Amino acid sequence: MSKKIFLSGVQPSGKPHIGNYFGAMKQFVDLQNEHEGYVFIADYHALHSLRNPKEMNENIKNVLLDYLAIGLDPEKVTFFKQSDISEHTELTWIFDTITTVPNLMLAHAFKARVDEIGVENFFKEKNEKGYDTFKELVSRVFKGIDVGTFNYPVLMAADILLYTPDLVPVGADQKQHVEIARDIADKFNNVYGETFKLPEPMILKEVAIVPGTDGRKMSKSYGNTIPLFAEYEEIKKCVMSIVTDSSGGIPQNVYAIHKLVRSETELKKIYEEKAGKYKDLKELLVEDLEKFIAPLRERRKEFAKDIPKALAILKEGGKKAKLIASKKMDQVRAKVGVNIYEK
Repeated sequence: MSKKIFLSGVQPSGKPHIGNYFGAMKQFVDLQNEHEGYVFIADYHALHSLRNPKEMNENIKNVLLDYLAIGLDPEKVTFFKQSDISEHTELTWIFDTITTVPNLMLAHAFKARVDEIGVENFFKEKNEKGYDTFKELVSRVFKGIDVGTFNYPVLMAADILLYTPDLVPVGADQKQHVEIARDIADKFNNVYGETFKLPEPMILKEVAIVPGTDGRKMSKSYGNTIPLFAEYEEIKKCVMSIVTDSSGGIPQNVYAIHKLVRSETELKKIYEEKAGKYKDLKELLVEDLEKFIAPLRERRKEFAKDIPKALAILKEGGKKAKLIASKKMDQVRAKVGVNIYEK
């Protein structure tokens, strides 16, 4: 029986932290042993927020090094770059022609941007100032929202459906994107005939939200992260800055991070013996994080010594992905009726 296929994309958006690793990256490495995998660098997705070519270039290389360092095996997973496969954007346009505006207006990212602008305030202002034309409404409500933000879910649907995955591992907040991909696939199948498999979201329920050093969700935007490939002194600095919430006699934020790298059975005894000794517990966490991070850090340094070799892995993965995407697009073009030349 053939292996099930999983697929996921990773935006080149800067240095990963341990929250990224335990929330998603580790799962890709685990899945590769039992599944056929596709993991791609979503560089075109990143364009709607990153418009510095030099930074984009470096971020792409860094993502490549990061994933090789954590153990993504090119023999087991097809690792490639989105922009190397033109079929992603071609299929997006075809999907655009069967996707309605109201459906995309329900997407979380778009709704969040509209909420930032304040639609309710606009309609109140409209009553007071007399905005009464469609042009005025659109220009006022959607000012500052680029088409990429609006169309993001359609490109993601193309990313997913090209490779016929069974599973798309996502966090709960990303489930909607898989649902939109399923809706688009279903509509295409109804209009043009059976073409796309409907993938299932694989929600990583067992992964709790990793807290940052301030107790909030670990996030680069909060500046509360512990970098995945940090040097020892950086690990120490981050850990010692963790806010100690001593609910129940245990520093909860320290413990929540600690249980990522040591079993709770061991930790329970240690935290009981060192109750109230927060400095000792933080120092132990520093040592345990160093044991976990050091091998990944050194492995990444080895890959970084030969960037052309690492890029060759990415390029080779792109060739494999291109063959699959091209075959699927031949099928799609035939279904929509644009193939007119005999082979």
